Amino acid sequence: MSIEQASIETLKNRLDIIDVVGRYLELRKAGANFKANCPFHDENSPSFVVSPSKQIYHCFGCGVGGDSIKFVMEYENLNYPEALEKLASEYNVQLQYTQGDRDNYHDKKILENYNLFFRKQLTQNPEALAYFHGRGVYDSSIEKFELGYAPHSQESLKYLNQSGVGMKEGLSLGIIAKSDDARVYARFSKRITFPVFTAGGKLVGFGGRIIDNRENVGKYINSPTTKIFDKSTLLYGYHKAKTTIMKKGEIIIVEGNLDVVMLHQAGFTNAVATLGTALTDKHVPLLKRGEPRIILAYDGDSAGVAAAFKAASMLSHRGMHGGVVIFAEGVDPADMVKEGKENDLKALFSKTKGFIEFCLEHIIAQYDTHNPVQKEVALKEAVKYLNTLSPMLQDEYKGYLSAILSVQERHIRIQQAPQPQATSIQEPRRGNEDIAELSIIKTLLANPNMIDRILNVISSDIFQTHRQELDLVIGNEVEHPLLIGIDIRDDIMIYEDEDFTKQIIFLLRRYYNNELKKINAMMHLNLSEKSFIIRKIREVLNRLQRGELVPYESFLA
Repeated sequence: MSIEQASIETLKNRLDIIDVVGRYLELRKAGANFKANCPFHDENSPSFVVSPSKQIYHCFGCGVGGDSIKFVMEYENLNYPEALEKLASEYNVQLQYTQGDRDNYHDKKILENYNLFFRKQLTQNPEALAYFHGRGVYDSSIEKFELGYAPHSQESLKYLNQSGVGMKEGLSLGIIAKSDDARVYARFSKRITFPVFTAGGKLVGFGGRIIDNRENVGKYINSPTTKIFDKSTLLYGYHKAKTTIMKKGEIIIVEGNLDVVMLHQAGFTNAVATLGTALTDKHVPLLKRGEPRIILAYDGDSAGVAAAFKAASMLSHRGMHGGVVIFAEGVDPADMVKEGKENDLKALFSKTKGFIEFCLEHIIAQYDTHNPVQKEVALKEAVKYLNTLSPMLQDEYKGYLSAILSVQERHIRIQQAPQPQATSIQEPRRGNEDIAELSIIKTLLANPNMIDRILNVISSDIFQTHRQELDLVIGNEVEHPLLIGIDIRDDIMIYEDEDFTKQIIFLLRRYYNNELKKINAMMHLNLSEKSFIIRKIREVLNRLQRGELVPYESFLA
């Protein structure tokens, strides 16, 4: 999505990085800057620095860095337009869109207005309100999750028509549909509604549930797959739960939208739900954000147990950690909250069955292990599952499998399978530093006009330690984490004009003296060639000695 640059600049001018980052992290004053434990990698002592004067952040542990917008993108797993829209909403800035993207903005407004229509309908429908209240839903939760009611199809179509929403638009957004006989109808009709948002809080579709005894219709429906809605990548309630997920390092995944609403109402504000589909690989990018412990809290019927096994298998194979809670058949989180059993829920969530233990026990439970033939099949299936795990976990759980299946460990033969790539951030190793080189780079960052003065004088060959950083600053890659890390450090100075020139001359003299040593050591050059190059280098050194800035020349090229 293209947002006009002028409105982006207006937004940036309104942002204060201390305020933005402080909404997510507990910042502590450290001199002119602020510090916190980095949210992007595990650490015991804070290496995440935020500079109010430069309006940037940088982590000296894992190397991430940027401005307020970049932080929101990284922390909330948003793309650039989504982060802009989120911040614009929070700071009351009206973004302007380029002509080619006004259609996207128009689609967004259609869904938002349709949601307002559903919410208004709920206030006018005693039966729908009574359903929510009867399930124990507070009015504050109705407001928080923007719950609504979709009236009869004709009423919704009338509203859409009066709002100027055409059939093509309605079909593309999944809010109207066509029957086999070409009859047009509102997809959500006589149902309570649950608006579905992206992680960044953008409305992209709806879920709906009937509250009467109609037959031959699905109890639950979701928006169909559209250009903006893919239920396999979305989690209901995530936009409301993400702050708690990040702070607590834990996410609870349930099966129903109403379960999410009620769990949040009871204080479990890290709860989300899948949208009528199993947890899949497409959900993993969202689940990886912050690397939380994952609790799968599923129904006790056969479908719920099967879904829990499939999800636990997938997550354990991906190296993600967590556990499973299976509710008694006929019991769900929403009912437990209504009955005031928050302490029971807390106990369940704190005593989960680990993914691997759950999967192994589930596999074995499918067989009669008193029958030797079936016991062997159970062993093969369990080993097949163990093969999907890392070698270390395979070794750890061979003994567990041996115990629950009552077989000797030597019968458990595991073949190592290729493992998915690690998802954790690797902390870069910090090598030696050259403060003189770093100070030149920081000076160039503070005074970009100086770059033109030194372009013909130096190249990255002059630098011994920070060549990459010099190339980045000359290339105007000022938002690169390496440059942000230099810019934010208080121990690296910015040279005044005279000192800057002296320092450049110092580095040039060091460079050309090293070139002299290399020339003298070159055996393939004859005496005449060596003498010529040595004279040229000494001439340059003499000029540098007199304080002249000499154009860079590579004598070994």
